[in-house]
Amino acid sequence: MTMRKNISAFTSLILVASVLLTIPGCEREKDRLDAEVRRLCAKDGGVNAYEKVKLPADKFDKFGVVLIPGKDKAKPEDDYFYERDVQYLKKGDPELWRSHHRLIRRKDGKVLGESIRYTRRGGDMPGPWHESSFSCPDIGAQPGLEQLVFQKE
Repeated sequence: MTMRKNISAFTSLILVASVLLTIPGCEREKDRLDAEVRRLCAKDGGVNAYEKVKLPADKFDKFGVVLIPGKDKAKPEDDYFYERDVQYLKKGDPELWRSHHRLIRRKDGKVLGESIRYTRRGGDMPGPWHESSFSCPDIGAQPGLEQLVFQKE
């Protein structure tokens, strides 16, 4: 019985040691990718409006937002739609990607504005918690693409 307890204690010690040795590696990789998100975001991230469009008040919801469908869900009668491209710069855990949204007017195909965002997700210790993420630009720090393009008449 004592031999079993010793093996169990040794196994527990090895498990705890391996977890403690893994934590710094996880954090270093997350920090490295977060720095890369900041670098890429400074290069071309952000929201740009190329044209302002005036719309009647009934096109805005109660929060002042115009709901625009993605190209795959847009109906022929929708005047505007989004195109979205996602490019994975690193897959796995952690992962890093670039999201590029373009707001397009259907009748002439003109890009009215675009948004580029970089995101890191994961790279955390395994466990029952939700994985962490970091994005740039910060969604709440600046107006969204719809707010920059669409104005009430």
